[in-house]
Amino acid sequence: MATKSKTDSEKHIEDISKKLNALVALQLRTLFNEDDFSVRRKKGTGDLVSYFSNFGLDPKDISEITGSPLKSVRTLLTPTRKKNGK
Repeated sequence: MATKSKTDSEKHIEDISKKLNALVALQLRTLFNEDDFSVRRKKGTGDLVSYFSNFGLDPKDISEITGSPLKSVRTLLTPTRKKNGK
């Protein structure tokens, strides 16, 4: 039974995490006065990815918040790109 309870807890935590990511993403759009919700690359995404990474956020969460593909977020977080300042 302890395993089932842990699984339920993990599901609740994952659900809360998704909702918080959505709220952060909406606040970010408000901050940048964005009203266009189309899917396209936005300027400054690399800076945002680094900023959120410095708080210890998982690349998956950063991807959801910024609306960028997970692969792109991981690429932006690679040590060589960070070292070269790209």
